[in-house]
Amino acid sequence: MSTRFPVTCEVAFDYLVDPRNRPAWQSSLKRVDEVDGAPRVGQTWVDVTRPGLRPRMETTELERPHRWTERGTWRGYAATLTLTFTEVADGCDVDAEVVITGPFVSLLRQVAPRAVRRDLRHAASMLSP
Repeated sequence: MSTRFPVTCEVAFDYLVDPRNRPAWQSSLKRVDEVDGAPRVGQTWVDVTRPGLRPRMETTELERPHRWTERGTWRGYAATLTLTFTEVADGCDVDAEVVITGPFVSLLRQVAPRAVRRDLRHAASMLSP
């Protein structure tokens, strides 16, 4: 799934990978807590979701401005989100891949990609000049 951003890969990358920005564009987040410094491999934080879940998050890959991966864990569940950034004539395309593991995840695997795409479209609109 790809979302067009009306800015350079660098601008989109820097905005999307910083956990402090996430509550502004990610619909499921109430806030983030315990952000461990600047974006980098090994950075950790806690997502505080609107339903009350508190997954522990970690940046596992960061190749600015091309690729970024986070992994979140909560109880017996794990979710990995990878964003890939490609420069295009009028901005950049952001491709998202979601992988979810744990018990009873078939519904989550269907819903999560749509939610991620909706959130990315919202982020793109926020970065529109």
